[in-house]
Amino acid sequence: MPRIFGFALIIAALILSPLAAGAAGIAPSATEISPILLGSTLPDPALRDREDQATTLHKVVNGKPAVLVFYRGGWCPFCNLQLSELREIHPELTELGYQLIAISPDLPAELNKTLGKDKLDYTLVSDSSTAAVSAFGIGYTVEDSLVARYRMGGIDLEKASGEKHHVLPVPSVYIVDGDGVLQFSYVHPDYKVRAPGQVILAAAREIAKQSHKLHPKR
Repeated sequence: MPRIFGFALIIAALILSPLAAGAAGIAPSATEISPILLGSTLPDPALRDREDQATTLHKVVNGKPAVLVFYRGGWCPFCNLQLSELREIHPELTELGYQLIAISPDLPAELNKTLGKDKLDYTLVSDSSTAAVSAFGIGYTVEDSLVARYRMGGIDLEKASGEKHHVLPVPSVYIVDGDGVLQFSYVHPDYKVRAPGQVILAAAREIAKQSHKLHPKR
């Protein structure tokens, strides 16, 4: 079993939270989430692909090493900047043996808009049911007053997700190896703070060196 290469960025308030034991579920705020622990087996929540077909995370990953990125939606400018940066590091991730998969609450139709707008060349899947953010313990319910302010600013969370749950993910990055084990995480409750592309690449390189699944002996 390869060594766990972990880099988790979570503020002290989150670590000290009574929920912070790696338990799945939807938290009442971004600082009360309880992310899945490093070394855990990859969950298999239900998802929908860009063609609006039912699938699961295991089917999407298909037993291969992957970088999983949870983002808030195509309506979020910070997310669009991150998605564009991921596009820049995607070729090197591919060379290292990883697939890049971005997950958001957006409906499949919204994913297609994001794909075209940002000219992305990697996989986007829909978690509008919140099954994935619940399984990873990184989902939280947006307070009603903020939902209203978003709507006044032209951002309709219900239209984007097709649901009334008002749940968003705390922006997160996970790296899973070929054995389906979570080897790296970067989670931050401030949606303006994202995992830098070079940090993701550094972690991916380190894990690749240790994982026989990425470089099998012939």
